[in-house]
Amino acid sequence: MRLNIAFLFLTCCLAEASAADWINARDLGASGSKFETAAATTDGSKQITVANVGDFKVGQGVMVSKCNIRYTPTQLWGTGEPYRNRKPVENSVEVRGYDGSAGSWVIYIVDIEASASPAFRWTEDLGRTWHPKVPITHDWQPLGGGVEVKLNKRDWESGYVIAFGARDQLVSRIEKIEGNVLTLTDAANRTVKDAVIRHNDTFALQAAVDQALKEKRGVHVPVGHYRLAHSIRVRSAAALTIEGASAVDTLLDISEGEGACFTLTSGTEVNIRNFRMTGFMGFEDRDKAGYIRTRGSTYIWGFGLKHCNAITIGGTERVLVENCHASRMSGECFVSGGPIRGTVKPGQSYSRWITYLRCSVTDSARNAFNDVMCGTENTSVLQCRIVDVGGCSWEGASRFVKFIGNYVRNGGTVAMGNLGPANRDHTYPDLGAGQHIIADNVFESITPYGGCAIRSAVGATQVIIRDNLFVNFGSSAVEASGATDPLHYASGNTIISGNIFDMTCVGPKPVSRTAINISANDTIVSGNQVYVRGAADPSVTAIRLREPALNMNVHGNLVRNCGVGMVAERGEAWVGEVMDDRTFTRSFSPPGLPQERIRPRMCVGWRLAWLDKKSKPTGATSVIESFDPETLRFKLREPHSMKPGDRFEVIVPSANWNLHNNTFTGCTRPVVFSGHGSDTSLFRGNLIERGGATNATQAIIIVTGQFKLIGNHIAGFGEKKESAKSAP
Repeated sequence: MRLNIAFLFLTCCLAEASAADWINARDLGASGSKFETAAATTDGSKQITVANVGDFKVGQGVMVSKCNIRYTPTQLWGTGEPYRNRKPVENSVEVRGYDGSAGSWVIYIVDIEASASPAFRWTEDLGRTWHPKVPITHDWQPLGGGVEVKLNKRDWESGYVIAFGARDQLVSRIEKIEGNVLTLTDAANRTVKDAVIRHNDTFALQAAVDQALKEKRGVHVPVGHYRLAHSIRVRSAAALTIEGASAVDTLLDISEGEGACFTLTSGTEVNIRNFRMTGFMGFEDRDKAGYIRTRGSTYIWGFGLKHCNAITIGGTERVLVENCHASRMSGECFVSGGPIRGTVKPGQSYSRWITYLRCSVTDSARNAFNDVMCGTENTSVLQCRIVDVGGCSWEGASRFVKFIGNYVRNGGTVAMGNLGPANRDHTYPDLGAGQHIIADNVFESITPYGGCAIRSAVGATQVIIRDNLFVNFGSSAVEASGATDPLHYASGNTIISGNIFDMTCVGPKPVSRTAINISANDTIVSGNQVYVRGAADPSVTAIRLREPALNMNVHGNLVRNCGVGMVAERGEAWVGEVMDDRTFTRSFSPPGLPQERIRPRMCVGWRLAWLDKKSKPTGATSVIESFDPETLRFKLREPHSMKPGDRFEVIVPSANWNLHNNTFTGCTRPVVFSGHGSDTSLFRGNLIERGGATNATQAIIIVTGQFKLIGNHIAGFGEKKESAKSAP
């Protein structure tokens, strides 16, 4: 008896101590209520009349529809990259007249093509449809929903894009309740009889976070529906945990708000657990969240104009996001960035350890997980679920990333690299970036965005893609791209091993797709299985190798019932700018001639085989004498008459391709060599069997090039009308 009493006493003490460590968001005024009711407002008045007071209380935040016409800041871009070339609006653009008829939040884009007689077209649905072009009059001109825009004197002839938002929502607090009349802190600017008033828990949740930071406690958010007007900000946290009572029934709803549910800035440690989060733009609207092609500037990203997401991390050192589930987000759902390792000052934080554990992103318009800076380190996406996502499943320019144990269905590319000038510092390339381990994941169905399920590109180095399953996969699967351009470095040092690619199409119509596509240097492809269930699918290529990639080792792979088992292809490029008859730059695309700034002598001695306008060989060749990594200019040993747009293929003297001990069976065209090859391009010890491919007539097709065939075993191609190989 005494033991039981002591145990109960100890339990009560621990419960009291535990409760003291947490701030309950309800105690700071958070309602967690879905209640809403009809309301009537009067222009200029803070008082509104509601049909039912319900559970509203003095001090709580509210949001009221239709009664507060306002405009988001006008943005203006000229030609060039929009996010780095935004122009001051000054007095160039005036807006008035929104009547609310087009919705609670509408984005207007005015697109002015460069012209001596400037005119504009416009859209109110983020580029899905455009209204016809009209001349600029410098007077008030109608758009839609009552909106008029006035474009004052400016050099509109140069081409511009203008964007702004029109809203009708009032965000305020309750100061007084008298019967069915609520007095708010802010006045409506529109008389409305059919407004709707809802709870807004942003202020209360922010107060709970601020108090927890001050008192070094955690925040507990009980079960409930918490509407947000804008982000809850966590600034410079020493150590903070924000925990929902249930990842099913504790909902943060930003469907009528803007920004992230949580925004973390600087600080040492933040843990966020057990929330469901929802926004306003699902998978069906992914085109509106993506890039919008305009004529007056380069494309604009729709999610940047109308934005909501789950969590944004900006430089917090250690972050754990656990058991959080987001849907209908227009922007990158879970995203990090902030200071870069090589630029941080003493005492300044940067993200060194971010973990997403047992989270999910479903029915969302844009990326699931994202990091935008190479300075962020040690991000792990573990045991998460990504379904129906209109952007990348993961997009990362950061370092030391693990994407492990996740399930992806109908989600965009797991993209590694994207290391442009804005997201790298002086520690690159010595330290490198884009280091990734992509392992033990399941990919099902198709990739609706990005072209393939996994891609290593533009700067990613030291990449391992292993032990993943691809189930009934109707899109291309894995690519290691060696493409370079004036802004990006090449990727390389890649291992692709132990994956199983079931490329069987279960949809209505198969599309052309490749399981493994390699154009990057220093790549090992080993121990993979690529197959199609049933008859060979002519739309599937198992392994695609593209010149002028160097140092490829492809071995121990099993390929069954594909249209093409393995193909080696030529690398093509075009002349960009011509300086003289020996000096030129490469055009932006195609990228067959690498602009290798880290190893600028790599291409010295390479040959260029010139082509005509139909990509047929002219018979002329040149040899590269040098490459300048600063100006990106190539110099030839001997003069050659050339002009912008001229095409050529790239021939390397020593490619170091070792393609050995692979098995191909049941493929329509088991092995195709259509590249140039080299003295070190070896195809040896492979087994090629006809299997059930009754229409397969040749085991090895050599269109052209220098490939050494050594000790391969060919079976089932013995009939007289068939041949094992054909030479040009």
